Amino acid sequence: MMQQYLQLKAQAGSHLLFYRMGDFYEMFYDDAERGARLLNLTLTKRGTSNGAPIPMAGVPHHAMESYLARLVAMGESIAICEQIGDPGASKGPVERRIVRVVTPGTLTDDALLPADDDRRIAALITGRGHGRETVGLAWMNLANGDFKACESTSELLDAELGRIAPAELVCAEQADTGALEACGLDAAISRVPDWHFEADGARDTLLRHFGVNDVGAFGLDHLPLATRAAGALLRYVGATQAQALNHVHSLAVDAGGDYVVLDPATRRNLEITDTLNGGDGPTLFSTLDHARTPMGSRQLRRWLQAPLRDNPQARARQDVITQFLRAPDADGALRALRDALRPLPDLERMATRLALGTIRPRELASLREALAGLDALAQATASAFDARGLLADCLRDVPVDPALHALLARGIAAEPAPMVRDGGVIAPGYDAELDELRQLAGDNGAFLLEVEARERERTGIANLRVEYNRVHGFFIEVTRGQADKVPDDYRRRQTLKNAERYITPELKAWEDKVLSARDRGLAREKLLYERILAQAAEHASALARSAAALARIDALAGLAHHARAHGWVAPELSDDVCLDIQAGRHPVVEHSIESFTPNDCRMDEERRMLLITGPNMGGKSTYMRQVALIALLARAGSYVPAARARIGPVDRIFTRIGAADDLAGGRSTFMMEMMEAGVILGAATPRSLVLMDEIGRGTSTYDGLALAWAIAHRLLTHNRALTLFATHYFEMTRLPETAHGVVNVHLAAADAPDGVVFLHEVRPGPASQSYGLHVAQRAGIPPVVIRHARKELAELEARNRAGSQLALFVQQAEDESGGDPDAPLRAALQALEPDSLSPREALELIYQLRRDFL
Repeated sequence: MMQQYLQLKAQAGSHLLFYRMGDFYEMFYDDAERGARLLNLTLTKRGTSNGAPIPMAGVPHHAMESYLARLVAMGESIAICEQIGDPGASKGPVERRIVRVVTPGTLTDDALLPADDDRRIAALITGRGHGRETVGLAWMNLANGDFKACESTSELLDAELGRIAPAELVCAEQADTGALEACGLDAAISRVPDWHFEADGARDTLLRHFGVNDVGAFGLDHLPLATRAAGALLRYVGATQAQALNHVHSLAVDAGGDYVVLDPATRRNLEITDTLNGGDGPTLFSTLDHARTPMGSRQLRRWLQAPLRDNPQARARQDVITQFLRAPDADGALRALRDALRPLPDLERMATRLALGTIRPRELASLREALAGLDALAQATASAFDARGLLADCLRDVPVDPALHALLARGIAAEPAPMVRDGGVIAPGYDAELDELRQLAGDNGAFLLEVEARERERTGIANLRVEYNRVHGFFIEVTRGQADKVPDDYRRRQTLKNAERYITPELKAWEDKVLSARDRGLAREKLLYERILAQAAEHASALARSAAALARIDALAGLAHHARAHGWVAPELSDDVCLDIQAGRHPVVEHSIESFTPNDCRMDEERRMLLITGPNMGGKSTYMRQVALIALLARAGSYVPAARARIGPVDRIFTRIGAADDLAGGRSTFMMEMMEAGVILGAATPRSLVLMDEIGRGTSTYDGLALAWAIAHRLLTHNRALTLFATHYFEMTRLPETAHGVVNVHLAAADAPDGVVFLHEVRPGPASQSYGLHVAQRAGIPPVVIRHARKELAELEARNRAGSQLALFVQQAEDESGGDPDAPLRAALQALEPDSLSPREALELIYQLRRDFL
């Protein structure tokens, strides 16, 4: 047995091997020690190897899924080894085989998957393309067969991985994953041999699987790195399932340029699916998720994680919401639709398990009940909402061939057992042979009563009983006091404390007949179930299309419900660069406070930057985030929380909000702040939306003010992005005097007898004061400290009025440049002495000038 185990362990490699032995999955050697530590199991020993005991740990087979879920959550991969031979016919160890490998990205079992989120697996390869560093990416959602690939630049890698959010990333053994660690990827890294990414092999893997002659059929003919990543990923996933991936029937090129780019910092700061502290809510997703099915929730999450640049696609979703809200009896019709969706099972994941042959009997029964109502649901929805456009397209995909429902209605019992091995899965009347075997195996009552009556009369033992249990089969039970009356043809089977159990030749013959019929019945039932699965699997693709359509309808119906309940409106999606919001509200915060103050935001070619001042706790960050979230919702095809909104094209959303550090990586809060600002300055375009909050606060006043001024000026003149720039540097409010396209606004506050009152209103012009001492007082700073601070503040303001360097900052900059933005560069060049520079110094100077002035 241990020889067999070691052979299978060699196949499993670094994966934990769950080796089936009877009712347990056992682990041995290093796997046992590792598994016991991870799962808090008892570590035992069995047998010896080279004179030392063999470590052993195991889990019950019926509880395997709970242990798998824990291991996968830790990023572990597990090879499942099952007994495939017949123990009765085996000489030596029963034949065993690894039937699948469970990894964090290749889950299909409902017990292991989060209901409202996808678990994707991705493959990545880097190389040179088009004269620059290029990344080939492929990713798959095994639970629904979605398979996509793309090529991107290394600069956008973190944004692409943030959008895909893989649970597992497949890389070549020799690949450098330093960049992945730098972007904070939260995924298990799986290494495969480098040759898996070799071009010819990867291409052949794709062609064989899809049965095509050229990768151009998928649009990959000019994407060599994406092709290599896709081929390597398909090979890896196929190996984990140990069978053909019949439900993966297409490969799509997913151009990153189709979506609004959101880097990890932006996703984190906007709290789209996770809060800043890592919790599940309240987030944008948790607030909007009114889907009635798990597949609808997952669809909504995908849309929020990948808002669209393309207006027609976003308008198509918006139009469906409009149809839901403007139907003749909108309230009743929408409620009826959502009530009809509620009982549907997770058809998306069922379709996958059907294609893989891993679906369980009770899931088939649930699928049968769902299929019975799909036609009626589609017809009622089309009638109630006068379906057109995207809604009509979805409703056409909802019905599934009635043959599938008929097959399940005929073949699957009304209430099947959980597992095929338990029997009772195939419906009575479906197979005559099975019915006969069941009757033979189950018709014991009359025979046993007859035997019991006859034996009582023959032996004179009045309390003699004939019974059956699974362990000992059929037996005649006699009390100890009557044992002397037992006939000679009785053979003792078991001795109990107060009774003896016997078997007779007649009863033994009956037992053999019944148990044989039961075993043959279970074997016949297993065969019939496999045949039903094979026939049903032919409908898996149609079922997947139906599930995808229902998921879209469910997600959009949930958005319509939220829009109606909270007064959201359809935004106008414009082709002009603009962001015009009237009475906008934060989609999450408005639900967590009693009264939310709405605010306007108007930005266009003439108003590219709003310079926002005002007190701490005045609402600057909330205002900035709500503008970004309204833009994101509009690009995702949703209604928005506003009285009116007009949203132009957006290619990226950047946020530089809050304070964070990476001390382990040697980066301080200020360093992180500058790195994020550098990314924004290097990538923002005139169609980007930028949120900059308190830039420059991590250093001295003069340094911070200088940096804030220069960064804002660069965003205005070079990037020309639509920018919300919040600051406490009042000197920044003079920026509109020297630059075109920037406007001062402030969050209003007012003095009151018991302290400052934050009005949370955005008003034109700069703030008059910061109210910092008021906020400190409310936060609990001792009064003596507040008094001391007021005294120091008065002295600082007096020196400032006398003409300090801080107050003259803006004028100094104007005087030095003479209004010429190139003046600092000319001044630096004039100060040079070229003849005195060594070649290395000259090279370093060039790099310095490039950093400072480009």
